[in-house]
Amino acid sequence: MADKLALPLLFPCSPSSKTLSHDQNHHLSRTPFLTTSLSSPPPPPVEPLLHDVFLHQNPNSKQPMNPHAPKTRNRTRIGKSRDPNLGKPWSYHGLSPQGQQVLRSFIEPSFDSGQLDSLLSELFEPFKDKPESTSSELLALLKGLGFHKKFDLALCAFDWFMKQNDYKSMLDNSVIAIVISMLGKEGRVSSAANLFNGLQENGFSLDVYSYTSLISAFANSGRYREAVNVFKKMEEEGCKPTLITYNVILNVFGKMGTPWNKITSLVEKMKSDGISPDAYTYNTLITCCKRGSLHQEAAQVFEEMKTAGFSHDKVTYNALLDVYGKSHRPKEAMKVLNEMELNGFSPSIVTYNSLISAYARDGMLDEAMELKNQMAENGTKPDVFTYTTLLSGFERAGKVESAMNIFEEMRNAGCKPNICTFNAFIKMYGNRGKFADMMKIFDEIIVCGLSPDIVTWNTLLAVFGQNGMDSEVSGVFKEMKRAGFVPERETFNTLISAYSRCGSFEQAMTVYRRMLESGATPDLSTYNTVLAALARGGMWEQAEKVLAEMEDGRCKPNELTYCSLLHAYANGKEIGLMHSLAEEVYSGVIEPRAVLLKTLVLVCSKCDLLPEAERAFSQLKERGFSPDITTLNSMVSIYGRRQMVAKANEVLDYMKERGFTPSMATYNSLMYMHSRSADFAKSEEVLREILAKGIKPDIISYNTVIYAYCRNTRMRDASRIFSEMRDSGIVPDVITYNTFIGSYAADSMFEEAIGVVRYMINHGCRPNQNTYNSIVDGYCKLNRKDEAKLFVQDLRNLDPHAPKDEDLRLLERILKKWP
Repeated sequence: MADKLALPLLFPCSPSSKTLSHDQNHHLSRTPFLTTSLSSPPPPPVEPLLHDVFLHQNPNSKQPMNPHAPKTRNRTRIGKSRDPNLGKPWSYHGLSPQGQQVLRSFIEPSFDSGQLDSLLSELFEPFKDKPESTSSELLALLKGLGFHKKFDLALCAFDWFMKQNDYKSMLDNSVIAIVISMLGKEGRVSSAANLFNGLQENGFSLDVYSYTSLISAFANSGRYREAVNVFKKMEEEGCKPTLITYNVILNVFGKMGTPWNKITSLVEKMKSDGISPDAYTYNTLITCCKRGSLHQEAAQVFEEMKTAGFSHDKVTYNALLDVYGKSHRPKEAMKVLNEMELNGFSPSIVTYNSLISAYARDGMLDEAMELKNQMAENGTKPDVFTYTTLLSGFERAGKVESAMNIFEEMRNAGCKPNICTFNAFIKMYGNRGKFADMMKIFDEIIVCGLSPDIVTWNTLLAVFGQNGMDSEVSGVFKEMKRAGFVPERETFNTLISAYSRCGSFEQAMTVYRRMLESGATPDLSTYNTVLAALARGGMWEQAEKVLAEMEDGRCKPNELTYCSLLHAYANGKEIGLMHSLAEEVYSGVIEPRAVLLKTLVLVCSKCDLLPEAERAFSQLKERGFSPDITTLNSMVSIYGRRQMVAKANEVLDYMKERGFTPSMATYNSLMYMHSRSADFAKSEEVLREILAKGIKPDIISYNTVIYAYCRNTRMRDASRIFSEMRDSGIVPDVITYNTFIGSYAADSMFEEAIGVVRYMINHGCRPNQNTYNSIVDGYCKLNRKDEAKLFVQDLRNLDPHAPKDEDLRLLERILKKWP
């Protein structure tokens, strides 16, 4: 198994990722559904919803989903443009007087495309025997049409030129480069590649500018793998990259999550070619550190940039600040802000949003809100990213009411939600099992003229995966591909996580292998996802091997890596190893970040290690970190299991004071605590409370209340809850039935117990060993061993599909326990 799970040492390039989105600035006119509370009626089953949403276009949609629509995503440049004419009026420099006249004709609103042939023939006739002048005139004309946004006409002019005799002798690479750039801007990257390849096949010698234009076209459309392939081909052809070429490919490497050692190797090669990095190069390198949370490497590049004689600008500071934020280091990010302001750079909306994201990511929501207020005081108006970041932060912390308040503030400020806002709501409803509401949000995306993006689909996959709904995971993945999206690394990571959460570990590893076959590059997120999958199975030895592979230069582990290792030890019952790793965290050998301390609370609670859980919880608060809903639920759970009602209530009071919204896990822990107490009827009171709030109880909720009544011989009440459970659409499982069977058998009601066995078999639920153990044990405890043996002898009549050795196992149990 370990051999199968070890991650390959080859890093293939990433495939293209089609993020097919429409304009995301459509107005969302007070969408009624987004203002509804989380206490709506229980939702119907999910399958029909998926069918309706995916297979039928909403008749009220302002804009149908079109997977072939060009991208309209705005891209933020890392450095300043080097175009000296940027912002200046167009100059006719390079165009002949007749060329200027032709350009004016082309840009006239009344221009008829039927005139194109005659105008161009007349323009280029005087240059017939002057190839260099022809190419210069064509280049100037194309630039002029590009300046006036007449890209279609420019491409038509070029197409006309390519149909002329001896066009190759009159064509130079400057023209090729500008045409490829235009095709890229128009979203016609495949056409650009076809032009490039066609010219090469026809013997035309392409230079570095043509190569760089094609690399940029692929990069700007998110087709990173093809951009890298063109770069490799360029090097193989002996064409030397320029500084711009290197800067573009370094940016591509950063987007792909290429290992840092490969990025630095490329920089060293660049230097060995006699090309010195510029400010853009350094800014790009700092940005490359975001994906792997490489804050130390980013700080080193920051210092190297200064040593090389380049001044840090606003882009540099924002890039470094963002790296610290994504590395869960908000304090260091604040230091960057202070240095930035000391050097005369005012923080921009990008600066504030990065800081707010850093604090929200670590659950430091009070600090995030203070920053939001500070930016408003400094005259920077919060935008949709500010509000959506805060909304997501409150949702992650379990503070749903606060999340809804942020949305209301956003709406009152006249800020239009974008696809990220919708994605945050999908996650919020999905995490709380409100799947009907979640799919309504999905439908609202289309109604409001937006289109689901790759994050939308990944969020749906994650939600269904964490709820163990493997058929829905497969269904969403199929619909995602049908909508025109090519799975990218994040999608594969999500699928690995989703299938492992559903218990389909082999399926998860199959997805991982397909990811590698597709050419996607594993990154830190991939390693952490695989580790999390191993952790769920308690496969700690394999997890340690993956960690060793990461530490061997593959990828730098972060706090999430060690969180997965803690889970692997806990699930593998390796308490000693778990303690050792915990001590490394407390001592600072592994930096005690918030997420690590929260994980320690969780795993110690899961392993019922009360002093250890309390120590981790205390450390979390002492170090200034805020507990989240999962951490608080862990403490409620361990106190509840030990019947420490006063302690559990202390945690509940803390949750109430801090504005946390109790989740399903909170209520289930409370039901469990009451079900084992003398005040067992309170477990049903909790059930009624969550129903009144519009939260759909899960199978654990109903099983807990059924157990409470069964163990206290209140079988009529237990049957009433059972009927209610089935009416709500939840299918009873073997635990449900075994609770009844065990209770009846313990009360010598064997006829009723056997009747439940028949009922469960008839309703498609297979008995397990505990089912029959409780019946034979019930007989034997009453010294009715002969009846127990008769029951075993008649087992085939009751359950024809029982395992072939089940009767022998039960007879051995009788003889062993009651000889």
